[in-house]
Amino acid sequence: MRLRATLRNRGVMLPDVRHYRISQAAALLGVSDDTVRRWIDTGRLTTVPGPGPAMIDGAELAALAQQLATTVELGASVAESARNRFTGLVTKVIKDGVMAQVDLQCGPFRVVSLMSAEAAGELELEPGVLATASIKATNVVVEVPKP
Repeated sequence: MRLRATLRNRGVMLPDVRHYRISQAAALLGVSDDTVRRWIDTGRLTTVPGPGPAMIDGAELAALAQQLATTVELGASVAESARNRFTGLVTKVIKDGVMAQVDLQCGPFRVVSLMSAEAAGELELEPGVLATASIKATNVVVEVPKP
């Protein structure tokens, strides 16, 4: 049984991490809230219909993040510790037998992780899901927000 379904059956309410508020989308894309609102007004992004605040579909946000990443100029490098954490959106999951390849778009950076297909399934990784890549040396660990 999938982890999310198991938690739901136990009465645990989980946030829908496949839809993002305007402020969350702006932070993930590295732009202002007003920029995201303009993109919605011009049709570059669409909102998910429903009550409450405007929400943006995670898969659509991931596609835009990839598009923007190809046009972003990288600045001068900065000193960083050996441990790095990159938060972004899952853009692709390829499962092949016991292994899975998970691609994240973290601002202008594409991060790829190889993990067991079982782990990718338990984390419910799919395009549009918010995740964090924690990197030390050659190991990449993907995490999702706690409910």
